[in-house]
Amino acid sequence: MTIDELKERGLIVYECISGSKAYGLDVPGSDTDIKGVFVLPQRDFYSFEYVPQVADATNDTVYYELGRFLELLKKNNPNMLEMLGTPPAKVLFRHPLLNGLHPELFLSKRCKGTFGGFAFTQIKKARGLNKKIVNPVDKKRKTILAFCYVLHGQGSLSLEQWLIKNNLRQEQCGLVRVPHAKDVYGLFVGGGYQGVLKKENATSVRLSSIPKGEEPRAYLYFNKDGYATYCKDYRDYWEWVENRNNARYENNIEHGKNYDSKNMMHTFRLLDMAVEILTKGKVIVERPNREELLTIRSGEWEYDALIERAHKKMEEVTAAYEISTLPEQPDEAAIDALLVQLRNAFYQISPWKLEVL
Repeated sequence: MTIDELKERGLIVYECISGSKAYGLDVPGSDTDIKGVFVLPQRDFYSFEYVPQVADATNDTVYYELGRFLELLKKNNPNMLEMLGTPPAKVLFRHPLLNGLHPELFLSKRCKGTFGGFAFTQIKKARGLNKKIVNPVDKKRKTILAFCYVLHGQGSLSLEQWLIKNNLRQEQCGLVRVPHAKDVYGLFVGGGYQGVLKKENATSVRLSSIPKGEEPRAYLYFNKDGYATYCKDYRDYWEWVENRNNARYENNIEHGKNYDSKNMMHTFRLLDMAVEILTKGKVIVERPNREELLTIRSGEWEYDALIERAHKKMEEVTAAYEISTLPEQPDEAAIDALLVQLRNAFYQISPWKLEVL
């Protein structure tokens, strides 16, 4: 099922502007994100393939099936509560049967974990960008030779240095395993050996057949775990380069603080909302501290200062949790009954009626 099919069949029952434009945190060039709710017709609902959500290619527009929507609301999912609490000016369509549906029906102390956990996911993303900016990975991929070391005196030399020092090429070397010594090899030099690696993208060293009685020239250690970590970092970094939002990346480079300022802004938005829900019992989507949050987005804060501030804000969330009068969890039986009531009501209205085969 596609978004066009949802619209053509008249299945959408709620639609709103979401994201930065709903929070009042948009800046010139901000995308318009759309979220909404649809109801599967009875025939589709009773079939083998339940469709929980439908999105476009960029996930800028996402619609959730009614059952999935209420399931996530029950869990105090931040995105769903924000959808339901969207300011009226940003609601594009709301079916009359949903007029009685409000965030307060679902709020509970669960929001500490959902909003707080989501906030620290944003910190993790910001840290990930910080790591990638500060530690770029060269496009030319290293081979296992860069992770091989030759024992030398009381220390070691990289294999590449050792080969240069001895005017040798890796193809002139042969390796055999040293028993009871993980990733340690006897290193032999001469003709007819297989070399240290078979090809540039080899993931392990190559062993050779060594004539009996021949003594190793040195001993080599292959840092296999280090090479595996490097391969993962290389793959992650260049996948990130390929898929990153270049406009957002350039903005982060421009402010020079080496973190994703938009993620950090949303960290504090989420933590503020958690405190408000726990103390006021309300979901305030449009942010009253817009200017303060935009200073974070524009990179006016140092990274370490923001991390420290985020931890203090989380302590505030915990304190609010302790005194909150919200229930520990929503009334799941009441929400289940509400879902049945809404679905039955929609199925009395075309086009949600059971289609005749």
